[in-house]
Amino acid sequence: MSVILAGSIAYDYLMRFPGRFVEHIIAEDLHQVSLSFLVDEMTRHWGGVAANISYSLAMLGVRPMLFGTVGRDFGEYRLWLESHGVDCSTVRQLDEVFTASFFANTDLDNNQIASFYAGAMAKASHFTIADVYPDKPEWVVISPNDPQAMANYAEECRRRGIRFIYDPSQQVPRLSGEELARDLEGAYAMVVNAYEASIIQRKTGYDIEALRKRIPVVVITRGKHGSTIYHDGGEEDVPAFPEVHVADPTGVGDAFRAGLIRGMMAGWPLRLCGLVGSLCATYALEHIGPQSHNFTLSDFVTRFRGTYQDEGLLDELLAVR
Repeated sequence: MSVILAGSIAYDYLMRFPGRFVEHIIAEDLHQVSLSFLVDEMTRHWGGVAANISYSLAMLGVRPMLFGTVGRDFGEYRLWLESHGVDCSTVRQLDEVFTASFFANTDLDNNQIASFYAGAMAKASHFTIADVYPDKPEWVVISPNDPQAMANYAEECRRRGIRFIYDPSQQVPRLSGEELARDLEGAYAMVVNAYEASIIQRKTGYDIEALRKRIPVVVITRGKHGSTIYHDGGEEDVPAFPEVHVADPTGVGDAFRAGLIRGMMAGWPLRLCGLVGSLCATYALEHIGPQSHNFTLSDFVTRFRGTYQDEGLLDELLAVR
């Protein structure tokens, strides 16, 4: 089954602040913020939402096609992704710029302050899905990217009758209500966190019932409180999977999406899709960086069945060669 992950491909620079941001933010002075945080450590990781989802999806037995724009510094990253089962033939490299970069500072409460440099991603709208994959894919995931590119891909999916998942996440603050309402139209599913869902509802004027009328599956993640999946007039509350320890939250949502999408591709019940996403998210949470976790399919299924039932459906993962 073919799936294209369209979105950001980036380097992640992750820093740790040995304090709490809230202790340094004065509410009445937010109109003149000037803050600098001295961090104890910094590491560089492979990142970008589409690349992160692709990485975990490949571990779940799928060979996803990654679609995004990168710069002249992508060579080593390409080798990494391909060695882990991601198809990078649909990536477009632009040698006149650098690959996008994400800078995140995390405090003791796992709150984050982050910045994102677009780099090559700013030119993503120059390419269409058909440019990189002439056949009709069965699934397209539209993740955070250049805003015009996201709009283009949603329109292309509607026009060509391609089933797509709308995942605006980090771009929700940037997009207007009109843009969000336009781009979510026709989606099979939308995945956002609770804060992003609130912004979407405020900007578009759509409450959760209005969103459900437009999108068959709406998934709202809630961090340690799990997620809620709205579908077919009902809803599923999906718990977070118990972790061994918490290392870093970066990329946890992307890993969740990979498990969720893998289940949807297989046609599993949506609650099971969400639980598989929860376990993927936990693997990411237990490691520093969005592509540092690793598991075999046998280990994944064993760990899952140690907590939840799957009625044998995860045997499909064990059959992957």
